[in-house]
Amino acid sequence: MSLKNKETSTNEQKEPIKIDPTCQKCEALKYCAVGRASKVLENCPMKMHPKVLKKAREIYEIDKDIKEITRVASIIEAKGYINWPRLKDTVEFAKEMGYKKLGLAFCVGLLEEARRVAEILEHYGFEVCGVCCKTGSVKKRDVDVPEEYIMISKTGYPIGWITCNPAAQALLLNEAKTDLNIIVGLCVGHDITFTKLSEAPVTTLIAKDRSTIHAPAAILFSSYGKGFFEKEFREMKKKSEN
Repeated sequence: MSLKNKETSTNEQKEPIKIDPTCQKCEALKYCAVGRASKVLENCPMKMHPKVLKKAREIYEIDKDIKEITRVASIIEAKGYINWPRLKDTVEFAKEMGYKKLGLAFCVGLLEEARRVAEILEHYGFEVCGVCCKTGSVKKRDVDVPEEYIMISKTGYPIGWITCNPAAQALLLNEAKTDLNIIVGLCVGHDITFTKLSEAPVTTLIAKDRSTIHAPAAILFSSYGKGFFEKEFREMKKKSEN
């Protein structure tokens, strides 16, 4: 084999470096936390995307709101790290930002949680506006939900014929001119719509996950979670083999 052909063969065997970031695969933890690019990942964003990171830095200088939110968030993190629950973080963040009027976009299934959150926020001196997900009573049929997904869930639980209405939740809180909106248990997807339409900044206090009492991270480290996904993956493998 000629030297030229040998070089071509070697080059063909090499996989191209992936450009999109995959920081979750970095085993050398926290290089970037001390200002260094990863020595493990070839596609570390600090190596591959210096222009993008430069643009991000410029945003903090150009956009005063983004800079202030980031500054205050870092202060709150330092003040209450580990010792404060997320609700306390939210309270202190809102206070530091000078917010007075807070909106709650909540799931009807978490009404009691929303009531308790509102009571606590009011004790801290905030004005609280709350909007339930079913407000407006939009029929599921009106947003083209098939009949098989109306009234009863696939797991056998009643879910009704009225859809969640995150658009109305956002617009009503926009009308109220809230300073900050807080998501309390909106469904996956409905939270996206709400966040997209909200004029005020949005934070999530409770992420709905009925299988783990609204603690989504629990699924990652519990025996239930391990068994659940192992079963899912086995079924996926069977389907791909058939």
